[in-house]
Amino acid sequence: MPALLDLPPETLAVWERRTRDLYDSFRSRELKLDMTRGKPSPEQLALSNGMLTLPGNGDYQTEAGEDARNYGGIQGLPETRRLFAPMLDAPPDQIVVAENSSLAVMHDCLVWALLKGVPGGTEPWSRAASPAFICPVPGYDRHFALCEEFGFRLLPVAMNEDGPDMDAVEALAADPSVKGMWCVPKYSNPTGAVYSAATVRRLATMKTGAPDFRLFWDNAYAVHHLTGIQPELADVLTLAREAGHADRPFIFASTSKVTLAGAGLAFFGGSPANVAWYLARANRRTIGPDKLNQLRHVRFLRDFSGLERHMAAQRHLLAPKFAAVTEALDRHLSDLGTVRWTTPAGGYFISVDAMDGTARRTVELARELGIALTPAGATWPGGVDPNDRVLRLAPTFPNVETVKIAAEGIALCIRLAAIERALAVSNMGHSPRM
Repeated sequence: MPALLDLPPETLAVWERRTRDLYDSFRSRELKLDMTRGKPSPEQLALSNGMLTLPGNGDYQTEAGEDARNYGGIQGLPETRRLFAPMLDAPPDQIVVAENSSLAVMHDCLVWALLKGVPGGTEPWSRAASPAFICPVPGYDRHFALCEEFGFRLLPVAMNEDGPDMDAVEALAADPSVKGMWCVPKYSNPTGAVYSAATVRRLATMKTGAPDFRLFWDNAYAVHHLTGIQPELADVLTLAREAGHADRPFIFASTSKVTLAGAGLAFFGGSPANVAWYLARANRRTIGPDKLNQLRHVRFLRDFSGLERHMAAQRHLLAPKFAAVTEALDRHLSDLGTVRWTTPAGGYFISVDAMDGTARRTVELARELGIALTPAGATWPGGVDPNDRVLRLAPTFPNVETVKIAAEGIALCIRLAAIERALAVSNMGHSPRM
């Protein structure tokens, strides 16, 4: 079957009429569906309802015999840190348990680095001339927004199947003004890529112009598998320490998509020096975290095997939704030859590379169908995708039947936008940049 761009205008015109007829029929349903953000569904949240009665029977004592209702324990309960240590791939004594939002922990780390500097540095980051962050793209819009809030320059690098383009990363990191890099190393948002062992090693060992360079290692999806295949992620803390860069990784994670999204736990992990730095700053900010919530997580999940069983139940709910999206994309788009999409083994998103110049049009067409999508460009710094190509699909929140309907409509929108673009270019007598 010829690719879309190789078809003659008369064939494209027929395809456009047929696709528009399907689109118009779909629009008559007058839907109102939201596929914008990766939120857990009510069914996923219900898996953790047992936590709401914990800790029960008036037993608020920690393993050490302390009252979890009182002040103190700024690093977090030892039993909580021990339970989640495998999720961060860090020793329990090199983990801090915070409140519910890992994004808030990242925010604090950025602000403290700007105001106070970090271990290994000679001055606060705010005194650097135009500090910058490396940003793999497509990536997570909230990461970019944090840096933009505080005036960092954002330097995009391409994301490959095994992680970011390391040649580009190493070249950028040689600049002393580049202070850090965003990394979602396992089931990256939105592509689902898993960093290879070689990529993690290069990140941990590469030469950097800034001696206080930091990897903001957001392991948000460490246990969020969609298949029975559970890829191992190389241990960035150990690799960095062995290379003489022990302080390079700042590790973040949370249970926002594990237990209760608004009432989970957030984590910071790093070298002993980084943990001491974090606790020194946090000790001015709070008298202690919510240890009752830490205790209920421990009593609900019990151990890491319990966490894995809990996530297997999550997978049972999520995998059919991802399969429904993939099926619709396969059925409607495989013959175009100009559209690609990911089939992630974990995480919360599917990333689509539509035809160049069609992502915004696709979002517009979807809106006319009553389907809200993440804005085109959201996966790039500044909200501007230079190729107007990437779409981030979030199938987790709606039920399976709703996802099937939405996926059908989204696939039609991608198809129609691509055919419109190809027909317009064909009529002009040249091909779009791909």
